[in-house]
Amino acid sequence: MKHPNRRDFVKNSLFTAGFLGLSACSDNYSNSTESGVLGSAGTAAEGYGPLFSDPEGRLRLPKGFSYKMISKAGDLMDDGFRVPGAHDGMAAFPGPNGLTLLVRNHEMSPTPESESMFANSASWKGFDQSLMYDAGNETARCQGGTSTLVFDTRTQELKRHYLSLTGTIRNCSGGITPWGSWITCEENTSKAEGALQQDHGYNFEVPANYEIGLIKPVALKEMGRFNHEAVAVDPASGIVYQTEDRPDGLIYRFIPNARGQLDKGGRLQALAIVDAPSSDTRNWADTNQAAFPRNQRFKTTWIDVEDPTAPKDDLRYTYFKKGAARFARGEGMVYGNGEIYFACTNGGAKKLGQIFRYNPSPIEGQANESSNPGTLELFIESDKMELMKACDNLTVSPWGDIIICEDDNESSAIVGITPEGKLYTIGHVDMRSEVAGGCFSPDGTTFFVNIQKNPGQTLAITGPWLSRVG
Repeated sequence: MKHPNRRDFVKNSLFTAGFLGLSACSDNYSNSTESGVLGSAGTAAEGYGPLFSDPEGRLRLPKGFSYKMISKAGDLMDDGFRVPGAHDGMAAFPGPNGLTLLVRNHEMSPTPESESMFANSASWKGFDQSLMYDAGNETARCQGGTSTLVFDTRTQELKRHYLSLTGTIRNCSGGITPWGSWITCEENTSKAEGALQQDHGYNFEVPANYEIGLIKPVALKEMGRFNHEAVAVDPASGIVYQTEDRPDGLIYRFIPNARGQLDKGGRLQALAIVDAPSSDTRNWADTNQAAFPRNQRFKTTWIDVEDPTAPKDDLRYTYFKKGAARFARGEGMVYGNGEIYFACTNGGAKKLGQIFRYNPSPIEGQANESSNPGTLELFIESDKMELMKACDNLTVSPWGDIIICEDDNESSAIVGITPEGKLYTIGHVDMRSEVAGGCFSPDGTTFFVNIQKNPGQTLAITGPWLSRVG
């Protein structure tokens, strides 16, 4: 494999960036003692070589790599609020004077006010609750949302961080846009009842701002109400693709009325396979369908969704019956290499996970699209836990590899996939927590990743990224 030079690395890094999370603190680690390798046999690439033990018990990395713990839940931010927990999806953007801006999700459910991030916060007293999408009440404060961080990769220091969106529920993943914002997604479909004042299950757009301050939340209702996980935007068309985190979920696309203005509405559609209506791609033994083959491209079509707000949260049932394809827990999704990649966490015969890729039509979303449709391929289906399991958040590295964060509370890894489909391990979390998100800084020097629990914390990883072998 030919690697790009440093100029190409930096040039390509922004829009191939994915997601991740951060807060405040400082703890350094550089690897020392060699330990066992994870995922280095069979169809594995050599990658960066063996992993080495971490005396702090957080993250094993290859030789030459190190991390700095830069954030954890509960830290005091520059706006007076505490960092929410459950760090999940995130994206990196170029900031002023060479700084990196990161917009991070918090997969938080409503909790009593006394247990929330607002407790003992000077900023909560007199807080304008109209800046919350849904304030809930004292027994159930909605504290999901995003925080924004300003990081200097030259000094590896966090410069500031603050709350940028609040009042939502379980903001899991999302996606970066070509126009410089982050789409954050609610993985929750609670209705406005009891303590809740609003229906949930929507996407929200958060600009990457350097200045401290909350945005006014706007639910992007025409993008659909369902158990959202992630989105990816095709910069060629401006179309937004979406995953649904359900065992029987669908894949959607949103064609905006105005490119880059998602709040102006648009058309929601569900993915189907030409000549194979109601396909079940999960490859589970009990689905009573023939196995969905690997490494074959299938022509696709898209079915219009009539009521995207789905009061009964039943889009996946209604449109599967109408011919849409079914997927096993669609989670991470990212644009890269001219295609849309997405993860199905427990898809496959052994339920270890699948990676699909969608190749958009040259006339994607246009009236004559059926004459030259997009195609869908099952790119990877894991049959070995040592290679890949519970694939979740995705990003594309500046050199074109897919980078996966595993969602396994017992044993999670950061895994790379080459364009040829070979897998290799970048790191392994030694704590009992999923590893969430992942994104490269715009200058390509730093990869950010979250350990979601106990407590939520964010690491900045540096090393010889261009040295991958195989």
